Order: sequence, then structure tokens, then C-alpha cells
Amino acid sequence: MKEECMVAEAFFDSQSQRYKTPFGAVKAGEEFRLRLRLPPEPGDPKALVLFYRDGEQQPGAVFAMESIGWEEDGAFWEARCQVPEPGLYFYHFEATVEGRRQVVCRDPASSRSAGQAGVLWQLTVYDPALSTPPVLGRGVLYQIFPDRFCASGRPHPVPEGRRLREDWGGVPQYLPDPDGQFRCNDYFRGDLEGIRQKLPYLQSLGVTCLYLNPIFEAHSNHRYNTADYRSVDPMLGTEEDFARLCAEGKERGIAVILDGVFSHTGSDSLYFNREGRYGEGGAARDPNSPYRPWYNFHPWPDSYDCWWGFQTLPNVNEWEYSYRQFICGEEGVLAKWLDLGASGFRLDVADELPDLFLDQLRRAVKGKNPQAAIIGEVWEDASNKSSYGHRRRYLLGEQLDSVMNYPFRQAILDYFRWGDGELFGRRILSVLENYPRPVVDGLMNSLSTHDVERAITALAGEDCGSHDRRWQGEHHFPTPDQYARGKAMLAAASLVQYTLPGIPCLYYGDEAGLWGYKDPLNRGCYPWGEEDAQLVEVFRRLGALRQEPALAGGDFSLLAAGDQCLVYERIVPGQTLLVAVSRREEPVSPPIPPAFQGLRPLLVLGDFREGKLAPYGGVVFSLRPSEA
Repeated sequence: MKEECMVAEAFFDSQSQRYKTPFGAVKAGEEFRLRLRLPPEPGDPKALVLFYRDGEQQPGAVFAMESIGWEEDGAFWEARCQVPEPGLYFYHFEATVEGRRQVVCRDPASSRSAGQAGVLWQLTVYDPALSTPPVLGRGVLYQIFPDRFCASGRPHPVPEGRRLREDWGGVPQYLPDPDGQFRCNDYFRGDLEGIRQKLPYLQSLGVTCLYLNPIFEAHSNHRYNTADYRSVDPMLGTEEDFARLCAEGKERGIAVILDGVFSHTGSDSLYFNREGRYGEGGAARDPNSPYRPWYNFHPWPDSYDCWWGFQTLPNVNEWEYSYRQFICGEEGVLAKWLDLGASGFRLDVADELPDLFLDQLRRAVKGKNPQAAIIGEVWEDASNKSSYGHRRRYLLGEQLDSVMNYPFRQAILDYFRWGDGELFGRRILSVLENYPRPVVDGLMNSLSTHDVERAITALAGEDCGSHDRRWQGEHHFPTPDQYARGKAMLAAASLVQYTLPGIPCLYYGDEAGLWGYKDPLNRGCYPWGEEDAQLVEVFRRLGALRQEPALAGGDFSLLAAGDQCLVYERIVPGQTLLVAVSRREEPVSPPIPPAFQGLRPLLVLGDFREGKLAPYGGVVFSLRPSEA
């Protein structure tokens, strides 16, 4: 596949429907049209479009372009194309004008043709059977770190080595133990029953799906070091508690998605058992253990592959048949939790799960429940991600339904911090162009997670990038000015989060004003009884807005993106929503199209009078055909 192309006078823009229809990724076998603009020169020009399958040096398909007429800015040539097989493809154009051959490629920094040597355009072609799971189609996701959301007060067994906290809302332990180890063993005793008790509150926020950080037995408060995939951690409750949570959630229209940690286990686990908690069995103690093939020792028992060098997180060999059957088999881990009521899984570190495993996992999940959701933790553009030396095929229809959309998080937070509207637009449109539409409609759009600083802190706090945990812990509480500014910025940023394509994922406590730098300070307790009531009400209104038809799969059109405000539309047949949001600390007059002027807003953040938004304000209008 060619890496660079020559300078050309022709023009093409893959993100403009004047030049490419339909916008974005296409289904295998679906016809799409590409149009190239050539300079108005005499003669008999010729034009071709050449497609390369990812990794191939020669074009797999070449389509001749036909002249479709002249416009003021040039002559237009069109090719009607089809690609029969799902995959990642790249393309460029060749044009011959008056005997001169020109190669037309993309500007690396945009979707337009290059004014100098460029690269190829990307085309994602996906399986037509790919669809958006219903639990991701409309509403609000809500992420819960189980130990810190709500403690029911019910007594639970406490395994050895856990330190119980009596100060709900206290600062999480962020310094190492005297021996220098971070054990993550302070527990505030949040549990599944506490989550169930708060279902009415979650329903009031418009929540339609819960994403729970790990609930399986594990000997840390984050529980990413799984000890037993088939058991609920005893401090969280029982299988019956989980089944009851799912059943009562379903009655309220709230599904439950679990965190699946399948690339590694804990060393302190039934399967590895380095610490000896589980008797004399386990791969680290018994060379004949049935779990021995799951791990790579060199030599046994003291040296083994582990996740990013952490000896407490031995890597699992996902190629091992017995492990894949244990997770994905008919009586496996996935089937068990789906039977108990789970509506899908978020896959931790999806980059480290091989294609063989992801393919089998999808078959297992969809075979049990075709409507269940599979969400991958992928931090970059998941359509063209490479990991461990090869290109991944997450989004083509055989593996993931959705991903954690960190590119949107970065785009939104950077815009409100720095005001580069052009960069915001490029980042958003790049994802929308590269991802299949069913994936776009179910994208998990978070501003905060358990792995990054909370959005309010990222927006208004001091940059923590150069500071260690001690500094972050010592600055855990904001100044009044920081909090007031962060609160206003968070509300505005969340309006964008809630109205972009995909489904917003609200990290527990963001709506209550929780502040926090990086792990573990972003995992504080929900402040029951001390919430910021104004902020909670903002998120209730945003949750209600999510029921608007245009936010469930509507097209996206960016009208304005400057250093003062964003203005964009979401469009479905029968409704157009207009969203305008300010990032300034003084009133701003957004460019509202005439069709929306004079309409009563659906939602106002701050104030909107005489065409002006209040500082960090926002407004949403709805236009229906009868009102046009």
C-alpha cells in the first residue's frame, strides 16, 4: 500500500457529502459514491479511484470515474463503488489531465486532498449484520465503582487482609504502605444492595444502563485482580443480590453491564494462588494444576508473564483452549452472568485480548443473548488500532459493539480548556467518519472514569501531569473558586457529552460535584446527603433530554466551532435539534440559524436572553416539520 502521494490540483473531501455519499463507514456490498473535482481545463481528462486492503501493496479494486458535469469551481467526476468484504481499506485517486498524471491523496492533518505530498484516505467496511445493542441505543449509562457508591449497612464476610474504613467520604488511601507496596486494600463497604436501594435515584437521572466496575471475588478494592470469576466478591454480596439488582433494574428500564477482566488474573486467586489463600492448588503451587496451562512460566514457579510488570497480575494465555472454554463455553463464565441477568460486558484492556479470544467471546455472548452489549476498552481510534504488531478488527462486526470513546473525552475537555474549535471538529468528525454507524450510535462517551481524573478536576484544577500521588492527595480538595468554575464548565461540557452521537456515560458522583485527580483519588465515595443539589438537577435535565428522538441515532452537523462557542445539529426525519454551548466566562452570542430563532428552548443552561448565552451557558432547540 502506498504511503505517500504526489501533489495534485484536484480536490476531494471525504467528510463532505458533496464529495462522498454516504458519509463515513459503509456496509460490505453497499454502494457509495466518490466525486472528484478537477480544474476546468480543456482536453479529455481521465480519473480513477484505487482501493488497497489494509496491508496490501497493490490495489484490490480500481473504479473508473465518469464526468457528471461542471460547476462554478470545476469539473466533477464520479465513481460508484462497492466493496464486497468487511475490512479496513485505503484509497486515493489518479487523474490524467492533458497527458499529465496526478495522484490525489489526503492531507495528513485533515480530510481534504493535500496541497503537498499526502497519505491515503481510510474507508471502514463492516458486516451488514452489525447493529447497535438496545441497551446502548438511547438513554444514559452510569458507571459505578462498587466499593464507593452506596453502603447498605448489611453485614458481609470480610476476607483476610482488608482494611475497613469507618469514614465514608474520607480520602482514599493514596500513599504506599511502609514496605513501599500499594495494596489498594482500604474498603468503604459499598455493596450491590446499596446500588439496588439507589435505583430510584438513578432512574431520576434518566439512567438506562449501569456499568459496574468488577464485582467478581478479588483481593483489592478495585477488583481488577480477579480471584474467582464465578463468585461475587463477599463484601459486595451474593449471586442472589446481583440477580435481584438486575431484575429490579429491568423493571425500571435499567440494564446492568459487567466489567470483564480476561487478560490477567490476580496472583492471589483460585487459579494462580501464589499467596496460598486457596490451599495447595493453583498454577503457582501445583505443577499439575488444571490452571497451569493458563500461564506462561519461565521457569516455574517464580518467574512468569505478568501485566505491565505487576507480579500480582499474572497474564493469562488466551490462546489456551481450556481457558477459552472456561470463559466462553456453554457453561462458562459469560453464560453464568448472562443467565443471572447481566446485559453485556465491558472488556478491560481489549488491546491485550487476541482476535481468536474476542471472536469466540462474541459468539458466546450473542449466542446466549443477541441483544447483549460488548464494549471494549480502547483508548485510541479503534477502527485502525494496531496492538502487538498487527491491526485490530474490533469494529467490523465480529468482535465489539462499542468502545470507551476516549477521543471524544479529549476533544471536549481540551475544547473547554483551550478553545481550539477547529481541533474539536477534526477529532469528532474523524471518529464519526471512521466508525461504523451502529458503533457510532452506541459509543460509550465518558468525561470521567476510574482511570482518569474527574472531569471537573481536569477542567478547573491544576494540571497534575507533573505531580506525584502525594501532591495529588494533598490537593484533593478544590478551592472555592476552582469548584465554582469547574462546576460551570462541567455542566457545559456535559451538555456536549449528552448531545453528541453515542450514549453518555456518567461516572458516579460527577453529578454530585465529586472532585478527584488520578487513581485512586478519582474513586471517592458518593457524598450522600452532601450532594451539590444544583448540579444534580442539571444532570436530571440532561437525562430527560436524552429521550429526544434526534439523540437516538440522529445525524450530526457541525455548524460553528470557534474559540467562543460550539453550534451543531442532530437530525432525524421529523426532528432537528440545535445545540449551542459557550466556553467563555462572559456572555456570548452564538450564530443561531433563522429557523430556530423565536422558538422556545427545550433546555437552557445558565441563561439565554436576547440571543446571548450566559458564561458557560447552553441552549437546545427542537425544530419539527410543522414548525419550519
